[in-house]
Amino acid sequence: MSNESIKNVTVKIDEIDVTVPSGTTILEAAKQVGVHIPTLCNHPDLVAKSTCRICVVEDTGSRRLKTACNQPVDGCKEIFTNSKRVREVRKTILQLILANHPQDCLNCVRNQKCELQELTQQENILDNPFARIYEPVPIKDDNPSLVRDNSKCIKCGRCVQACDEIQASKAIGFSNRSNNYTIGQAFDKATDESTCVLCGKCITVCPVGALREKDDTDKVWDALNDSEKFVVFQTAPSVRVGLGDEFGYKSGDIVTGQMVAGIRRLGADKVIDTNFSADLTIMEEGTEFLGRLTNSGTLPMITSCSPGWINFVEKNYPDLLDHLSTCKSPQQMFGAVTKTYYAEKLGVDPKDMFVVSVMPCIAKKYESQRPEMNDSGYRDIDVVLTTRELARMLKTGGLDISELQEEDYDSIIGHGTGAGTIFGTSGGVMEAALRTVYEVVTGEELASVDFEGIRGHQGIKEAEVQVGDTLVKVAITNGLANAKVILDKIRAGEADYHFIEVMACPGGCIGGGGQPYTIKHDARKDRMEGLYRDDREHKLRKSHENPEIKEIYKEFLVEPNSHKAHELLHTHYTRRATKA
Repeated sequence: MSNESIKNVTVKIDEIDVTVPSGTTILEAAKQVGVHIPTLCNHPDLVAKSTCRICVVEDTGSRRLKTACNQPVDGCKEIFTNSKRVREVRKTILQLILANHPQDCLNCVRNQKCELQELTQQENILDNPFARIYEPVPIKDDNPSLVRDNSKCIKCGRCVQACDEIQASKAIGFSNRSNNYTIGQAFDKATDESTCVLCGKCITVCPVGALREKDDTDKVWDALNDSEKFVVFQTAPSVRVGLGDEFGYKSGDIVTGQMVAGIRRLGADKVIDTNFSADLTIMEEGTEFLGRLTNSGTLPMITSCSPGWINFVEKNYPDLLDHLSTCKSPQQMFGAVTKTYYAEKLGVDPKDMFVVSVMPCIAKKYESQRPEMNDSGYRDIDVVLTTRELARMLKTGGLDISELQEEDYDSIIGHGTGAGTIFGTSGGVMEAALRTVYEVVTGEELASVDFEGIRGHQGIKEAEVQVGDTLVKVAITNGLANAKVILDKIRAGEADYHFIEVMACPGGCIGGGGQPYTIKHDARKDRMEGLYRDDREHKLRKSHENPEIKEIYKEFLVEPNSHKAHELLHTHYTRRATKA
């Protein structure tokens, strides 16, 4: 559509004229003239439903108040966002919500990061004429990753929308009516028996503390305080551009060195970069892909590093499991080599090793407890912490990473390349794989390692890359609703791709369910740019050039996809189809 054909509308908001394209919501139009209209159920990733009614405004052309989040300016006369009538209605709505809320802010994981708390302060709610009707309900924590506390739920519906619209899982919904109206799994099923994939997207959109990750920090403190435990931390690529949010840094700032220093100060014996095992994953996955390509194996091959995605396929598309790469995720590969190769190099008994993963993802907690993840002879990963949990541990330890000098990761299996870094953003796994696959197949050095065409956070991206004599067709997708589109094409025989990257979370790991709370719309963009900046600053940017990767194959694994590598670094999947 040409610019000439777009109809503009001029409206007066709080006595300020603003001209915007037809269809623009009152909320967005108000932002353009610096007028902030408070919202609670609205979220930038979701379609506005106007459930909470906090954003009501007065339009002189209508007797009824209008909801700013979903009502267009078209047809409005003059809008007032802060009239006496609006303020009274907004205050009453908030007071009614608070009457049915525990208000135990000091005991809540979202204290000082809660949208309801912030809005209550903003609207100057100092008393409440309504009688308390709050009644506690049992907490649901029947899985390793996710805790639901419906006592704190304000019934905004954002979690239901995210599960349906973004993740296509439909694991949660509304049930009952009137005072018994609630949100949860159908028929109150156990989480793992439902279609929930433990991606944590519901946590990232929840405005209050009704949803959170299962806190495992006490387990880590116990290990750190146990003189017989040798504690090894690994930190995922996207944690370095998320952790700073909790310590006053700008979103997307790289805090790798300060993070390593902080973890050492907590008492860790070794601190390792998961980028190393991301490079290891590329060596195994790239070799597996080439084997399928040349030996008529199952294609398209689909990446396997996102555990929420694996849960989704196992539960919804079990007939397509053969398309998944058999590679473990970088987290699990790290655990397997740490309790074998690394333990031997250090002279540490693997039974005394306690491996902690710091991940942007709550599904990693579930993944670490899968029964098959013990090929080292021990549980590969002992505890998974989210980025938020690490921040809480650092603060409990009296550490502000902004005040710490940068330190480097430990060596032997401690360092990765720029290719490992970009694993944290949508398109990064594919780009890292192509950097290595191209040079392995052609024997030629890439003129540029930057595959700009597969970057960005569009829901589905497609590209073609000439690799030797083969034109490799690839697809990249993030968010499980988008993955569903691709999977349906494969089922229908309409997908001519060779290789597909899937990330469960929008934007990839940088938008994971364990990252710091934010509804800033461009936080994922900032973090993505931070990871690509980190990649550019690496001396080595291809996984196969990592000297520590070369060494582990020479001394231990022999070669990619060897018998030893398959024993430790590859896995299998389980058909566990469920119904919502």
